[in-house]
Amino acid sequence: TYRNQGRWEAAEALEVEVMETRKTKLGADHPDTLTSMNNLAHTWKGQGSTSKAISLIKHCCERQAVVLGPQHPNTVSSQETLIPWQLEATEPSKLSNI
Repeated sequence: TYRNQGRWEAAEALEVEVMETRKTKLGADHPDTLTSMNNLAHTWKGQGSTSKAISLIKHCCERQAVVLGPQHPNTVSSQETLIPWQLEATEPSKLSNI
């Protein structure tokens, strides 16, 4: 909700807290923890912290592929997010053609 309202700092603080709590209580590779990672990556991207966002979503993709499988909808969705982010970071002009 905070992210949708453009309240990036509040969203980031809450998402970091949720992710860290889930890591502690459920484990770093639990699907809910990975979802929190994905959410935080989206918030960082929205804040303009693209390199941090790419690094986190890439790690999330790698862990999802192992834990959930490469064809799981969450894994596929994260990978579909990662690719344009990487393109945008390396070649912004190519995104306008997608």
